[in-house]
Amino acid sequence: MAIAVLASLAAAVCFAVAGVLQQWAAAARPDEEALSPRLLGRLVREPLWLCGIGVAVVAYGFQSLALAFGPLSLVQPLIVAELVFAVPLSARVHRMRLGRREWLGTLAVAGGLALALVSARPHGGRPESASALSWLLVLGATAALVAVALSAARFLSGPWRASATALAAGVVMGTQSALLAATVERLRHGPGAAFTAWQTYALVVASVGGLLLIQSAFQQGPLAASVTVMDATEPVVAVVLGTVVFGELLHTGPPAGAVAVAGLALVAAGIVSLDTSPVIAALHRGGSGPR
Repeated sequence: MAIAVLASLAAAVCFAVAGVLQQWAAAARPDEEALSPRLLGRLVREPLWLCGIGVAVVAYGFQSLALAFGPLSLVQPLIVAELVFAVPLSARVHRMRLGRREWLGTLAVAGGLALALVSARPHGGRPESASALSWLLVLGATAALVAVALSAARFLSGPWRASATALAAGVVMGTQSALLAATVERLRHGPGAAFTAWQTYALVVASVGGLLLIQSAFQQGPLAASVTVMDATEPVVAVVLGTVVFGELLHTGPPAGAVAVAGLALVAAGIVSLDTSPVIAALHRGGSGPR
């Protein structure tokens, strides 16, 4: 268990560093490249961004190690500690100091999300049991949510715009988690079963689309406005899809349900606090990398 805890915290630190490096590189790109494949085309030529991707790969390695020695219900809440490292690190890089409001907002998002995950404790489920109709509904709902979030982003600016795009990214990445689970399940029956399944190719599309949305969110605003929303949205979407599509079970009794709702309320309050913070707005105005 100690290995799982240490590996989870190491993954959290690496994810934080990776996010700061990627956001620094993406913020240096012009506004017209947002949501365009040109953004990724430019970023893959940036050593700083590639370094961030490399650190993210190391983070996934630590996460895999943690899952080998501990349950998901322990590992996922600890990885949420990424926020506690990422937001202060981003401020430090941009030579700014966080006040009480920013610290409380960050801790509210991280703590509320960990609380909701621990109380829900999803378990069970069978990815191979998902019907074609349920997948069709999931993909349709994902497309609709992404369209609404991106449409809202067009009318917003600053941290709020980055948060709206990050919401779209979180929805796509949460759906990607479900597609990954389905693909891994088919790999158990051999590579042929995986390469003949549509979920494998949908996983590739979701991964590329999610990457573009993440980098666009990084490009549009400060890290605190994007990574908090993504870290909150992705697991929530993944848990919902796990219950709806795979038949996973949640602890929904009065104590657990009330704690989960309270945790999500903390997350929402923390995001609003950060997005309306003058310090976070200043990070957006003066915190981009060298152009």
